[in-house]
Amino acid sequence: MTKPEYLSFPATHLTLLLSCLFFSACSTTHLSHYTQEKDPFESYNRMAYSFNDALDRAIVKPVAQGYVKYMPQLGKMATDNFFSNLDDVTVTCNDVLQFKFKQAASDGSRVLFNTTFGLFGLINVTSRLPKHDEDFGQTLGYWGLPSGPYLIIPVLGPSSVRDGTGRYADSFISVIGTTPHVPTRNYAYVVEGIVTRASLLDNEKILENATIDRYSSLREAYLMRRRSLVYDGNPPRQRYDDFDDE
Repeated sequence: MTKPEYLSFPATHLTLLLSCLFFSACSTTHLSHYTQEKDPFESYNRMAYSFNDALDRAIVKPVAQGYVKYMPQLGKMATDNFFSNLDDVTVTCNDVLQFKFKQAASDGSRVLFNTTFGLFGLINVTSRLPKHDEDFGQTLGYWGLPSGPYLIIPVLGPSSVRDGTGRYADSFISVIGTTPHVPTRNYAYVVEGIVTRASLLDNEKILENATIDRYSSLREAYLMRRRSLVYDGNPPRQRYDDFDDE
C-alpha cells in the first residue's frame, strides 16, 4: 500500500515550510501593528487622500503642467529663487532653534545677499552656499518629540501630528504667513503651491509606474523622508517594532 503523499514529504522540508510560515505570520503581525501605530487614522486619511487626489487631477496638476510648459525658463528660475529665498528665512530661524549656529550663519547669509544683491531673491547670488531644509516639525523632532500618527491634511497633503503642528508654527515666522495684506498672502501661497507641484511632476511618473497602492507608498516615502531630515540624512537603524523612535 502506497503511503499518502503528505506522509512522503521530507521532514526537513516540512520543518523549513513551518518555519517560513511562522516567520511570515510574525512579519505580517509586525507590519500590521506598525501600520496601526503609524497610521491609526487610515480611514480618514484615505478619504482626505482621495479628495486631494481629485483636486490635484482636476485643477492643481493641469495648472502646474501649464506653468512648466508656458513659463519661460528665466521666469521659472527667478520664481524658484524667490520662493527659495523666502523659505531660507524660516530655515534660518529653525537652525537657531536647533543650535545649528554654523548652518544658521550660512542660511542667514543666503537670505541677506540674495535679498539685497539678488533683487529680493530673484537671482541666486549665493549658489556656493548649500541650501538646507529645516522647519519647526524637524525642530520638534530634533528635541525628541516623536512624529506621532500619519495625517493627511486636506489641500496641504501628507503630514503628521508633529509636522502639522510645526507647519502651523512656521506660519508665524514665514514671510508669506506674516504678510498683513490678505490677498497678497493668499496669492503668494497659491503661486508657491503651483511651483512646488511643478517640481514634483517628474517624480510622480516614477511613483505611478512602480506602485500598486499609491497611498501606502506615499505614506512610507513621507515618513522615511521626514525621519531622514530630522537626523540630517543619517537616521539610526529602525526596526518595525521601534514605533516611538523618531
